[in-house]
Amino acid sequence: MKLRTLLIALVASLPLVAQQKASPSIVKGFGPIKVTKPILLDSTNLSNTKFTDEMLLSYSISFPEHNRFENEIKADTAGYFKLNRPSKGKEFQLVSFFISGNKYGKGKITITSPNRLELWIDNSKKASKDNLNDSIHKAGSVDATLDGFTSNSRVVVKLLTADDDILDPMLKIDVVADEKDKTLEYTFDDVQSRRINIKDIIEGSRVRNSSISASGRFVLINLSTTLPGGRSQSKIEIYDTREKRIIMSEASSRQMLNWMPKSDLLYYVDDSENGRTLYTLDPLNNTTAILANDIPREGFRFAHDEKSIFFSTKESVNATSPSGLKRLIGIDDRQPSYRDRYFINRLFLDSGLTQQLTFGRQSASLNDITEDASKLLFSVSAQDLSERPFRKGSLYMLDLNTMDIDTIWKDERFAGYAQFSPDGKQLLIQGGPESFNGIGLNIKEGQIANSYDTQSFIMDLGTKKVTPITKDFDPSVSSQFWNKTDNNIYYRVDEKDRVTVYRYTTKNSKFEKLPLNEDVIQSFNMSKDGRWATYTGVSTTNSSRSYLLDMKSLRSTLIADPYAERLNTINLGEVKDWTFTSTFGDEIDGRYYLPPNFDVNKKYPLIVYYYGGTSPTTRGFESTYPLHVYAAQDYVVYVVQPSGTTGYGQEFSARHVNAWGKQTAEEIIEGVEKFVEAHPFVDGSKIGNIGASYGGFMTQYLITQTDMFDASVSHAGISNITSYWGEGYWGYSYSSAASADSYPWNNPEMYVEQSPLFNADKITTPLMLLHGTADTNVPMGESIQMYTAMKLLGKDVEFIQVEGENHAIYTYDKRIEWNNAIYAWFAKWLKEDSRWWDSMFPEPNE
Repeated sequence: MKLRTLLIALVASLPLVAQQKASPSIVKGFGPIKVTKPILLDSTNLSNTKFTDEMLLSYSISFPEHNRFENEIKADTAGYFKLNRPSKGKEFQLVSFFISGNKYGKGKITITSPNRLELWIDNSKKASKDNLNDSIHKAGSVDATLDGFTSNSRVVVKLLTADDDILDPMLKIDVVADEKDKTLEYTFDDVQSRRINIKDIIEGSRVRNSSISASGRFVLINLSTTLPGGRSQSKIEIYDTREKRIIMSEASSRQMLNWMPKSDLLYYVDDSENGRTLYTLDPLNNTTAILANDIPREGFRFAHDEKSIFFSTKESVNATSPSGLKRLIGIDDRQPSYRDRYFINRLFLDSGLTQQLTFGRQSASLNDITEDASKLLFSVSAQDLSERPFRKGSLYMLDLNTMDIDTIWKDERFAGYAQFSPDGKQLLIQGGPESFNGIGLNIKEGQIANSYDTQSFIMDLGTKKVTPITKDFDPSVSSQFWNKTDNNIYYRVDEKDRVTVYRYTTKNSKFEKLPLNEDVIQSFNMSKDGRWATYTGVSTTNSSRSYLLDMKSLRSTLIADPYAERLNTINLGEVKDWTFTSTFGDEIDGRYYLPPNFDVNKKYPLIVYYYGGTSPTTRGFESTYPLHVYAAQDYVVYVVQPSGTTGYGQEFSARHVNAWGKQTAEEIIEGVEKFVEAHPFVDGSKIGNIGASYGGFMTQYLITQTDMFDASVSHAGISNITSYWGEGYWGYSYSSAASADSYPWNNPEMYVEQSPLFNADKITTPLMLLHGTADTNVPMGESIQMYTAMKLLGKDVEFIQVEGENHAIYTYDKRIEWNNAIYAWFAKWLKEDSRWWDSMFPEPNE
């Protein structure tokens, strides 16, 4: 008999009244699947147990996807779904459907049947019925609890049927909300479309990045998969641009796999007891060859001619203290690598000779090597606490043939990484706006530039003249490179809430944005001949994808989108842009996320999110604070980009400096007021706000300035600017930008008045503080201080510590529960529903 496909097209049930049952009217089935008893070699097994039909029920089945359940079964007037009895022997019948609840709560699903059966929900067995009944009136049942958010959970019922059963196989399905959840409504569906949850943000397959071979023939795609439970897997694929297909796919077992600089070969290393071996890999035929043996176990960089590699070795400062004591030898000596010093070396692959290029007490960092491998750029950085940013750097050019050295600049405070132009006569430099005596500044009188607003400069090596390329270019530079073939410079930049790529034509000094297919470009890589490029990006409604870009036509071809299969099962709400003009005269950008199945006639609570640090909140799909997941729980989510963020020009980002909430808070408050006024579907009496790091500071500061928020979340937030300045690993150095030239002794007003801790008595909003116990960036004491203050003041406050986590929460199970705590907190205060919170944090018995 052919395998038939049977079950579910569940229709939505009517809204429930208290304790009213909901049942699907149609389900779909798959089967029958023939099942037979084993050959009985003995009457009992090793446990002295006889074989029974109940044992057949436990036979494992890999349930087919729901779309393979093709047979519709309708309920009869009594609510039973009736199936066909086997004509001979025993068979499994499978029934499948999806169930959703309209809110957080608890319910129970009951399956009533005379047959033996198993009940599975989301691939987990919840109950089994081992006995067979001989009448409908005596039909037994099993049930399972639906707890929390039930979002299109897949239910599969596996029935064991036999030709000698008295009754035809049948089952009845009932779902009822708990007595305490009288407004909880359950609906049924036959489409695998559900709302997004936190596991969708963590789990699944995604592209990490892509890179292209020298000729543009091949693209290396790096992918990663996070499985349920948190275990991760990595693999690589190689796409042939000529054949337009993947020609190689394997687990990521080759260390440091990357393209050679000028040939279409990959290189990788393999470590063994005998040392490290450097191999090449030909992607066309998957053959390998040894390039060098016994190379150092360090990261390295190839010379462009592929004849040598450059790497760094490390020595550490020897500073002893009596046992159990540690004398700090510098202001950053709490950081693990503070005492390490690095030196540049060159290994010639033909002879095996290793030559040390730098020596002494100072670390040297390799910047770039000329195309002909004749010259090398390296920088030296030294701490100087007399002036911000508390470091000064020097750049040197080394002639690799003569070992002569040329000083490019000395003791420059804001200039950073440099690279050669294709002809080696100029340098392309990244640095803060104040680099080179402020030649690139574009701010108002009285402002101090935001040193995180990275700019680009070109230096002529003959004259040492510096030209500020991006002085009048508002986006902030993330990365840059100078292409040899077309002599153009390519920039990946933060542009408002997007990350885009621009081409700077050196002939006419013009910027041109490339028409790429994603909102946030995560990586951009060009072939050596400039004919092809590959990029990886993400947008508000899709995960990371990789493309091949034709640099002549600027047409993109999608070559990898591994998350699409999972995304196709998720029902996302719309994302829309929204701006307002502030009382300061600026147009303030923003966007908002709507719940799935949005109803314009309903009133939704609002959650407000804003930037942390000084970078904009980009339009990425996944994030530590997944905005689509908030929206999926029937919130409207408003993201605002207030003054101080980069990507909007130097003047705008300079407002971050010495502000600590001034103007920024006013813009957020004004934006929320105007957003609520402009959107009648928002419940202005139920507004929450959330932020992390500097955004956590903003959360705390905002609720000292307004009572418009009804619930607040501060993750790793700064409560006391003074203690953060002195305690955090990067407290004083970050403050060199955020609090430029301001210290507790010369600007105590800012350190006190702008610190939420000193204004805690003004807070009326319930506040949840979250903090990793191992946070080295913003120490946990920042939350401890605010928690203590609010407790003493008798205010609503909760403090959740995440054990062993640093500034961000990455451990799989902790990340899920940490997010659940946020969702439960907002539900408690914005939906007046504390059950989720109470289930996570029941009151202790005292």
